[in-house]
Amino acid sequence: MHDRLERLRRETPGQPVILSPFHYVSQYANICLMDLLRARLGLDELAVVSGVPREDYGHQEQALTPGLRILHTYDEGNRNALGLKFLQALRRDGFAVLFADVPPHLMQRYPMETVAVSILGRPARIHHGVFRIGARLDALLLPFHLSFANGCFGYTLFEPIRLARDDAPQRLADCIELACRSAYPDWIIAGHPSQYGFAPSK
Repeated sequence: MHDRLERLRRETPGQPVILSPFHYVSQYANICLMDLLRARLGLDELAVVSGVPREDYGHQEQALTPGLRILHTYDEGNRNALGLKFLQALRRDGFAVLFADVPPHLMQRYPMETVAVSILGRPARIHHGVFRIGARLDALLLPFHLSFANGCFGYTLFEPIRLARDDAPQRLADCIELACRSAYPDWIIAGHPSQYGFAPSK
């Protein structure tokens, strides 16, 4: 994965990249991987948007992951600045992390703008924020998901998605569908009856 990111750096110099782990196997493993990639990329800090409440980290996230700057979706105090903080980090570091596969129903406490796509042959909706933010910097989205079998971690890395393109939402939806079809037992947010299909007519 580090080699793929370095190749993107060479092929598209100056173009920011949003890393998008999907919710597979373990969020702890995803965070550990992001910290390892941060070190391999030579970054002092890497911004990660997280829907995990601060109290789940025991309010000690800086001690647990000092190289990651966790931007909390559920922060009550300054949540309106979340997009701006993410944009600033992406512009400064060239990389940032956002879990773009999160189903909208998981964020019902803080409803967000969604965009219509098709998943598994049905009308569906995914969050629109990553496309709005990414398009401003002509950023690339690099989706992937972890796997775990026979005591070993693996991963599937999808092709980069140019977020300014009109077909970017459907391309991300296609990645979500492929991951679901190939690794459903590892999907840690599986099982909700609505998933991506809530309010399909809106």
